[in-house]
Amino acid sequence: MTDDHAFRELNDRLAEVELRLAALESPTPPQSPTPPPSAADQDEVFWALDGLKQRMQDAAGAVLMTGAVTVPKGHHAQWQIQGSVQEMFATDFASRAERLSAVAHPVRLQLIQRLLTDASTVEEIRDAGDFGTTGQVYHHLRQLVAAGWVTALGSGRYEVPPARIVPLLVILLGVDR
Repeated sequence: MTDDHAFRELNDRLAEVELRLAALESPTPPQSPTPPPSAADQDEVFWALDGLKQRMQDAAGAVLMTGAVTVPKGHHAQWQIQGSVQEMFATDFASRAERLSAVAHPVRLQLIQRLLTDASTVEEIRDAGDFGTTGQVYHHLRQLVAAGWVTALGSGRYEVPPARIVPLLVILLGVDR
């Protein structure tokens, strides 16, 4: 059995278990479950993975993050990065803690969401939510700016840089899985 086949089989089994668990935890009566994807469907599901494998130079593997999005404010972002697993394990994971902890706060995540949806200024942020005082909003924005998740444009205006939109959404997607 090839690694790809074993992975697909394991993925099919995991998807089936997740469906069963969701049905058990659901407050509504279960509906007929969606059948797990067939092997042919899996080929289409893993099109990005297949492309990454074809380009990999590192026998240990690689990680790919990519996305093309239009945020509710209308800004477009396309972004892609690939990393060698070997190179990633050679770095200190903990060196990323500050950048991660900057977004690991409910108010800061809400601030970023507002900046992506309908706010650009501290005043617009404060008027649209329960973010505390203006000083508290600035405190959280300073943390996000220092970590590179938000850019200060001047005159009290802020934005999420396009190069941070896809990584943020990937982090959120990863937390949801």
